[in-house]
Amino acid sequence: MSTISSISSYSYNNYSYSNYVNASAIAINEKAASQVNGLDAGTENISSGKSLLNISDDALGQINDYLQSIRELAIKASNGTYSANDRQSIQDQIDQYKQGITDIASNTKYNETYLLDGSRDNINIATDSTGSSVSVSGSNATLEALGIADFDVTDSNYDISSIDKAIESVNSQRSTTGAQTNTLSHAEAYNRLASYNTASSSMMKDELQELIDKYHENNKNKLLQNMRMIMQKKDEEQRKHSTMNLLA
Repeated sequence: MSTISSISSYSYNNYSYSNYVNASAIAINEKAASQVNGLDAGTENISSGKSLLNISDDALGQINDYLQSIRELAIKASNGTYSANDRQSIQDQIDQYKQGITDIASNTKYNETYLLDGSRDNINIATDSTGSSVSVSGSNATLEALGIADFDVTDSNYDISSIDKAIESVNSQRSTTGAQTNTLSHAEAYNRLASYNTASSSMMKDELQELIDKYHENNKNKLLQNMRMIMQKKDEEQRKHSTMNLLA
């Protein structure tokens, strides 16, 4: 093989190898970018899920305040010194609190998702692009669900323990909401860390590819330099040989 052919062969092989490496690097980077985009989208979904749970918890806290006020009035109404009219006045106030609970349970929503009326058992939060999700449960804080729809202190047989059970139910739902918020917070922290590490790894691959390209360029230059020296040496030998033939 001639010198020129050798150089051409090297250049072609180097070009093919570099193209292969570049194509591989592009594929790797595109995959990394897809992973980062999926994680970032999941983080946005998680943030929305946490906002949903925060709204739910705030509303349950307001309902708990109403229940505590109802309990206080119920204890007050149990005093034997109150007349029937007094207990009716107390019941009127309790009915206002009950209506407040109904309004909150019926109207609390995130976007178009109602949170406290019992219409949604589970709400799936997509945490990344691989299909992973976290399920958060909807709550039910209607008067019927709390068992106090018919609570009336004008009835001599009313039982204050029904209010205690309603308070316990609301507190239980708030505990569940808090636990689910913590779960989403952990998923969010993982996504942010994984996104950062994946993006950093992709950047490192870019830097590595740049070093590979420089390495091949340097090797190519060295080979061309060697080839030029060989050709110069051959030219000198040919001139020397021609001179000797003329003098012979």
